[in-house]
Amino acid sequence: MATEKKEKKAPSSVKAAESKPAKPRAPRAKKADAPVARLRIKVRAYEHKVLDASVKQILDTALRYDAKVAGPIPLPTEIKKYTVNRSTFIYKDAREQFEMRIHKRVIDILDPTPKVIEALTNLSLPSGVTIDVKMA
Repeated sequence: MATEKKEKKAPSSVKAAESKPAKPRAPRAKKADAPVARLRIKVRAYEHKVLDASVKQILDTALRYDAKVAGPIPLPTEIKKYTVNRSTFIYKDAREQFEMRIHKRVIDILDPTPKVIEALTNLSLPSGVTIDVKMA
């Protein structure tokens, strides 16, 4: 008995693909358009209900003037934890833990008009809500 090994042949389409050299790609053409003006609003608060209400107020104001809005985008909640001794001296094992949660949202307004910017500056938001506005 003769043992013969049969070699498997690859299909012709695979051989054809292997023999062709890769063509260098042409670089993509960059757009000559002017960069899009963007108003980035970061809103922060300790209570998420107050934060969501103020974000809704900002969105309503922006949409009233037909501005393009991206967001609100929730950012990770920042948690600050504090551990404090309950009493002094002997009872070191007795401790209390406190935490502050800072909720954050980001809103982008694309191509803001002066009317939109003026309306956003005249908004009265509840206390405890912090706003950072940047032009990008």
